[in-house]
Amino acid sequence: MNSPIYQTVIVGGGFTGLFTALHLAHNRYPRSVILIDKNERFCFKPLLYEYFDGEMDTFQVVPRFAELLQGSGVIFVQDTVQSIDLHQREVKLVSGDEYKYSNLVLALGSVTGYHRVEGAQDNAFPFWTQADAIALDKHLRDCLQRALQTDDPEQRQKLLTVVVVGGGASGIEMAATLADFLPLWYSALGGNSSEIRVILLNHGQEILDGDINDPLRQIAETELQKRTAPIEILTGAAATAVHPNAVEYQSNNQVKTLPTYTTIWTAGTSINPLIQDLPITQEHRDHHDRLLVNSTMQLLDFPEVFVGGDCAAVENKSLPPTAQVAYQQGANIARNLRAIALKEELEPAKINIRGTLLKLGLNDAAANLFNVFEVAGEPAHLIRQGTYLTLLPTPIHDFKATTEWVDEEIFHHHLDSQDVGKKVVQAVELVGAGVVGVLVARRLLKILGDDDKNVNKEQGTGNGVQ
Repeated sequence: MNSPIYQTVIVGGGFTGLFTALHLAHNRYPRSVILIDKNERFCFKPLLYEYFDGEMDTFQVVPRFAELLQGSGVIFVQDTVQSIDLHQREVKLVSGDEYKYSNLVLALGSVTGYHRVEGAQDNAFPFWTQADAIALDKHLRDCLQRALQTDDPEQRQKLLTVVVVGGGASGIEMAATLADFLPLWYSALGGNSSEIRVILLNHGQEILDGDINDPLRQIAETELQKRTAPIEILTGAAATAVHPNAVEYQSNNQVKTLPTYTTIWTAGTSINPLIQDLPITQEHRDHHDRLLVNSTMQLLDFPEVFVGGDCAAVENKSLPPTAQVAYQQGANIARNLRAIALKEELEPAKINIRGTLLKLGLNDAAANLFNVFEVAGEPAHLIRQGTYLTLLPTPIHDFKATTEWVDEEIFHHHLDSQDVGKKVVQAVELVGAGVVGVLVARRLLKILGDDDKNVNKEQGTGNGVQ
């Protein structure tokens, strides 16, 4: 198809891609912008657990791109990318459409990595998208129903055992979530909640080893044992095979078996195949095959191409593959795209790592803020959700989702609203309004009838932490 020569094509609608588009629209970028993603909805991945367990609604966690981009001038194309030709500056889609570009933004993220473990891709559940969450929800509900209907103790135990492979942040957040709400589900059906088993299988000797959340390990280990169903943590246990009814793992040079009908795979990621297929030499990739970019987020051999998020590696700089990094890279890429269009000087990307947030079950979390403060329990939970809600893609969506969350958290989940409000305000005062954002604290104070003036007036950054 014929396209204008001066247009920017963004491939991938994750944090980097979507926020690049929104920042371009907000700053009146003079060229047309096309955002391509195979999905109808944006997925706010850090809050996917809340969508999965019913703590948050669809519009809060997986809003439609059409809604988020309404009135922005950005053209959204729901289609799958077939190939990217860097030399011809062309993106080809499965539908047969082709888009020429003057500038390209690659924001394809990563995909679930199964590391050649036998049967993992076929028999384990990934947890990466809305579709993954829906599939796992359906499977678990089916297992609970079948467990109620069987008189075979061995069969029932398999149905009520969940094995989470991977002791990084994703695995811990998944295990903690399951260990809290699965017993509630089963009990509500009339089952014995004490029969629920949640097992965390970790290859290394310590959970969170080498993860950005490493400082929160001690809190995590403590909080995981406080769940409704205490989590069994197996360390030094490398998964070797996943079958429909069992997981095999190696520990102390012995192969062992865990009988289960539910294996959830959170053991790392791999580079997106489209990124793998690009004509970029190995010397211009890192050891994970991510594309090396310069300080302004441009490809070394193709400066008209910007790359951010999980598929990018900045030269001489190590950045964690988290939402806060991808979001900030999107803002930086947008600023430099506008500079190119206006023939201004490009600026190096500035990334500020503000800490980490870790979900540890229903209404529980841990927060490491600027590597200075650690907060755990309900205050950390409120900080985590409040922080992420300030990062939602548009002001209208942010306001709607935040007010829904405040109403649910303050008035439906807590009897002593005044006390909860004080907890949040105390947490904000402790770690600085820049972490949570004045947005949540002020709204809480208004709802609870307190004076706005008591809140630290510094404006929050609005950037997510994880």
